Parts: sequence; structure tokens; C-alpha cells
Amino acid sequence: MTDLAALTRLCPPPEQTVGIRWDTIEADLGMPLPQDYKQLADRYGPGVFNDYLCLFHPHGVTEFVNLTGPMPGRIRAQLRKDHEQGTHPVPHDPDKLFVCGSTDNGEYLFWITDPATGPDRWHIAVNEARGPRWFTYDGPLTVFLTSVLSGQIQVPQFPHSLLDAPARFTPSHPALWKPELPCDVQPVDTATIRSWARANGYAVPSRGRVPRTVREAWARANRP
Repeated sequence: MTDLAALTRLCPPPEQTVGIRWDTIEADLGMPLPQDYKQLADRYGPGVFNDYLCLFHPHGVTEFVNLTGPMPGRIRAQLRKDHEQGTHPVPHDPDKLFVCGSTDNGEYLFWITDPATGPDRWHIAVNEARGPRWFTYDGPLTVFLTSVLSGQIQVPQFPHSLLDAPARFTPSHPALWKPELPCDVQPVDTATIRSWARANGYAVPSRGRVPRTVREAWARANRP
């Protein structure tokens, strides 16, 4: 059984697959990508695992979850700052960390891009949202997801409630949101808002309703 087959057996993907021009994406990023990630992104599309783990995707519905958007650069800049100022210890060279996902609590998943030209040998690192802890997984992203969602490994930063329900994947869709309308009646991906809020200094709960002030700030920032 392949790594992707093990994941799809544990966590069924959407019926429709995604077609991605990987040559264009890799050219935009200026680096190759792991083969397992490309297969994973093609098969699942953009979305969230267990309402908690969001992988960045070339078709991410907002710039905050788009693999080719500004977030990888912003997060790397913050890691460099933390490394230089000693705010939080960064156990890896920030220039060798490339963010590939986030959680509903504000942690980030990274590829450790070493060797740079050997993406299928990259491993996974997870930071702590508001603390110094890091977790490193010596394997590819697809195997990491399968191990987490099956309970084979426990990432200290992730809540124990992550596995309270069977493994599931929820596709993300663009938010059809006109900001001038009342925020509490608009369909919107709350995981996207939480990721944006934490990246921009807002305190938001990891579960439950996103505060109205945060939703309104998100609307203003993403006004067409």
C-alpha cells in the first residue's frame, strides 16, 4: 500500500480530484516540491483535516492558505527575527524551513528543506503557537498526516480532542462574502479567518465562534 493509499483509506478524500500545473507552481516558488505532497494536493484539494489541520495548497481559497501566497515568506521572516532576537528558540535554520500548513490553534507545519534539491527526503517540523516547543517528524508529509490522524504519533502541540471523531477531510470553498452585509450571516471558512487573525496579532479562541470584531477586521482587510 502506498503512503497516499494509506491516508485515503483512513480519511476519504473528495470524489473530484484537482488538476495542478506543478511545473508552473515550482517555477513560481523557485524550488521543487515533494512528490508525496503533489499527489496529496491533487487528490484532496484545498481543505482541512479534522477541522484542525489545514495544508497550504496552490488553489488555497485565500492568500493565507495558498502555498504560493505571501504567508511562507512572512512566516520565514518571523522565524529569522525570533532566531536573531532569541524570542523563541528555532531548532532549525529558518532559511531551511518552508511553511506548508497551519492549525486552528495557530501552529505551523514546515518542510525542513534539506537537501534543497532532494524534496522527497524532506522531513516535517511543527512549532508551538505561543511558546518555544518544536516537534520534528522524520518522514514525509503524507506519512505524518496518516500517523497523526490514526493516533500512531501524538504531537505535543496538538489537542488530544483531535481524534475524538473519525478522521475526516472538509474541502474549502471560496467565501462568498460581501463585507458591507452583516458579518454574522455570511458563509465563511472560519479556519481561514483564525489563521489570518493570528498572523495579524488578534487573539482568537481555538474553538467556537470567531469574535465579530475579528470577522469585521478580516472583511475590511480582504475587501475587493
